[in-house]
Amino acid sequence: MNETWSRSSSDPGAEAVERLAGDPPSPWEGAFGFSRVVVAGGFVLIGGTTSVDENGVVVGETPYEQTVEILRKLDHELGRAGCAVSDVVQTRVYVTDISRSEEVGRAHGEVFGDVRPLMTMVEVSALIDPRMLVEVEVMAVARGR
Repeated sequence: MNETWSRSSSDPGAEAVERLAGDPPSPWEGAFGFSRVVVAGGFVLIGGTTSVDENGVVVGETPYEQTVEILRKLDHELGRAGCAVSDVVQTRVYVTDISRSEEVGRAHGEVFGDVRPLMTMVEVSALIDPRMLVEVEVMAVARGR
């Protein structure tokens, strides 16, 4: 587990930007040069997350099952950044088959039904692995950071 935050700011008086690898990190983070979690300007942003596990196995065969796993992973990442699902203000959901949006929406509603963040769901032609059917990113308000 990588718990090391990287801080950066070009202005010593400016608020630092904190970056954290995923737990576990995706196989693409290092190769593509991105962080899973970024804390900046009072927000926690978690980049596109899929249901792939640390061994490269896509968890879940249906959009519903994959979304449940993705939201579990996002909850974990939010906790690492000192946030909870209740702090989420926006979700973006990418699906490879919009005709199955109800499955994805049902899983989203099970987690965010009381929170009611902004939500965008769009169909994309493909994700990085053809077994992946859903990808989700979130923005949350950073608590006391």
